[in-house]
Amino acid sequence: MTAPVLETRGLQKYFGGIVATQNVSFSLMRGARHALIGPNGAGKTTLVNLLTGMLAPSSGRIFLDGSDITAMPAHRRARKGLVRTFQINQLFDRLTPLASVSLTIVERNGGGAGFWRALAHDRVVADEAVALLTRMRLVDDMQRPTATLPYGKRRLLEIAMALASRPRVLLLDEPVAGVPVAESREILEILAALPTDVTVLLIEHDMDVVFRFATRISVLVNGAMLVEGTADEISRDSRVRAVYLGASRDG
Repeated sequence: MTAPVLETRGLQKYFGGIVATQNVSFSLMRGARHALIGPNGAGKTTLVNLLTGMLAPSSGRIFLDGSDITAMPAHRRARKGLVRTFQINQLFDRLTPLASVSLTIVERNGGGAGFWRALAHDRVVADEAVALLTRMRLVDDMQRPTATLPYGKRRLLEIAMALASRPRVLLLDEPVAGVPVAESREILEILAALPTDVTVLLIEHDMDVVFRFATRISVLVNGAMLVEGTADEISRDSRVRAVYLGASRDG
């Protein structure tokens, strides 16, 4: 049986007397297109913060490719290939997309201090950056200041920068939140075309996006895993419909 690329065992997080994450045991298989869903307040953001090292668990363990990373700081997890995008863009508004992606590549290669020299002289960096921007359909905008990009393109740039880190696992935190419908469809098409060696965990409220993208879905409710299954199984699960899909409103 194939080992999971990312796994939690009995993960719990307390904030004073509040239990935010309850005994979460979760496996993400290599190459997966997996979604994490749940109603507001379910604990999705807390779980992602635990996975990426932005929060320390109260108990439980986290494993990346079989190695225990529970005590590993966030920056080291990122270097090991656990990369996240955020609900709110984390971008360099004064840089162009080309410069932003190139900076990520240079930092990945351990040369952050020599960024401008590398950008000016290293064709390997430039070629990789252009290839990523082409994949993200941003090549026509790559010399524009990032601050002038439409919101949907800014989301794509954030994904391009995440991919420039060469992630093993990519955690996408609501990548189409606030994006117009036409642009969200484009983002979804691009995500669907990501290489299979990148494992993707999607955290998303838009159920159309979830069911179009994910082959497997986990449902978090009150900090605990309610159920996990294929998209079809989740869409037909009465418990999920009751807590998340509005079965009570359907009559």
